[in-house]
Amino acid sequence: MEQNNKTITNGVMLNAYPDSIGTKLCDTISMLQKPEFKDVFSLFYVLPTFFNSDLDRGFSIIDYNINTDLVTSADLDALNELNVKLKFDIVLNHLSVASPQFKDLLKNGNQSLYKDFFINWNEFWEGNGEKNEEGIIIPNEDFLNKLFMRKSGLPILKVRFPDGTEQPYWNTFYQQISYNKIAVSDLENIEQLTAEERIIIAKKINDAIEQNQEISTIDFENNTPFKKGILEIVEQNRSYLGQMDVNAASPLVWDFYEETLKKLNDYGCNILRLDAFAYLHKQIGESNFFNKPGTWEYLARIKQIADKNNLILLPEIHAEYGLHLHDEVANEGYTIYDFFLPGLTIHTIENKSSKALLSWAKEIISKGYKTVNMLGCHDGIPVLDLKGKDINGVHYKGLLEDEAIENIMSTIIERGGRVKNLYDPSGKKISYYQVNATFFSALGEDEQKLLLARAIQMFMPGIPQVWYLDIFAGKNNYEAADQGGSAGHKEINRTTLSLQDIEHGLKTDVVKKQLEIIRLRNTSSAFLGKVEIEDSNEDSMVIKWSNNTTIAYLEADLKTNKFTIQHTENQNTKTMIF
Repeated sequence: MEQNNKTITNGVMLNAYPDSIGTKLCDTISMLQKPEFKDVFSLFYVLPTFFNSDLDRGFSIIDYNINTDLVTSADLDALNELNVKLKFDIVLNHLSVASPQFKDLLKNGNQSLYKDFFINWNEFWEGNGEKNEEGIIIPNEDFLNKLFMRKSGLPILKVRFPDGTEQPYWNTFYQQISYNKIAVSDLENIEQLTAEERIIIAKKINDAIEQNQEISTIDFENNTPFKKGILEIVEQNRSYLGQMDVNAASPLVWDFYEETLKKLNDYGCNILRLDAFAYLHKQIGESNFFNKPGTWEYLARIKQIADKNNLILLPEIHAEYGLHLHDEVANEGYTIYDFFLPGLTIHTIENKSSKALLSWAKEIISKGYKTVNMLGCHDGIPVLDLKGKDINGVHYKGLLEDEAIENIMSTIIERGGRVKNLYDPSGKKISYYQVNATFFSALGEDEQKLLLARAIQMFMPGIPQVWYLDIFAGKNNYEAADQGGSAGHKEINRTTLSLQDIEHGLKTDVVKKQLEIIRLRNTSSAFLGKVEIEDSNEDSMVIKWSNNTTIAYLEADLKTNKFTIQHTENQNTKTMIF
């Protein structure tokens, strides 16, 4: 994978949060400095709590400055010493309500310099729908039905401007409004209230907030004539959490992208993952997901900025295989995520059939896709991605039939996995989006299956990305999932490992053997050469990489989950039996 003199040719990529191991990024670096990790990784995808953020474990960005609670410039120097290249995220579609831009909007309303930085829902849909009783424009039905929802209800967050008006802003992902307790002094502007009445009213309001009572239902008794003014004070004191969609039609947003990509390059970024880019382009009469040609135009503009900063782009997109969006992105020359591999690997091992997975591998090879693949990751195990798609009465096949996909989901859920759903505009659930589980638990916590899965990943075409918890055979964390609120399903696979956990894990066979397989993939020049899928029975698998006389050879028996790796270099052959 090459772009602007930055070359990533053979590396295996670690994937973790800055505090996934120990308490800060320096603890992960301490792990990488251990002799057991020598030559295991060439890349490190550091998730976005690297930056200042407030929600969605980093994907609600406040700003792209270093989060000094977790990261120091000395950490970046240490990774450079290890010759570990960096991959970061830019969340193209949205910023936190706590971002300087949105805070300015809340403070200054229509006078804000950033008024057009975000999308006022009513202004966007003006003339293309009818206002409801709350003053929100409901788009015409044919427009509304094209919207792709990540949550139930309209994708808006109503915010209060200084003039007291409620303004709806486009909010595809998370939102929350919180009422903050008031002080007695906050009521002093209502001069008709006595000091004693202010104390009583403040207590009523604060008790209601504590009990999650609807504020408007409070009975102020003799002070009911002042209710409007009292509620006005309460409303002014509310706060927000959320990921607000930016308005990419505004030059201000592109100035922000310019500034951000330069900053990331200065941190040492080599690969830039474009998170949620497919939601960025919005146009009346089109879906809010991967509009064309608008999305391509935005990607081209981002690429121009990336080229100036020597950054390799990795657009992140989840869509059904049958839609062939991965094809379109790859045909434009971009590296793509192989979101198909996790589900295919589970299907292969559980059904003892290599047919679907090897068919996909052959497609990658024949079409020359540049990919980054994974098993586990910070998010769920994709399942929607494997499906076919009906388009204009024509069915485009998936990588697996629906029944096989349902079987994958059922198996993972039976083993303790949690689900995330997608919704239509009416709030009706339309499909499973992903299943959340550790990859080890998804495989029934069978160490031999995990080793086989890792070997398959290392021999697949593309750059392998390895979730830190999978290396240490992490199990589903039900306590964290139960305590995680609306996004708790994701916490099932985000357990923080202590340095003691690392020391203990490095003594176990499942960890030592994985590191051996990963190190081979990371260091052997065979993987710079040609990959071939050799003929085999459906219940076995043979993959060969060769570069002149250096050869790496995987032969797996899916009936037993046992496999052999042979590596030949300088006429010396080493055989590893697992």
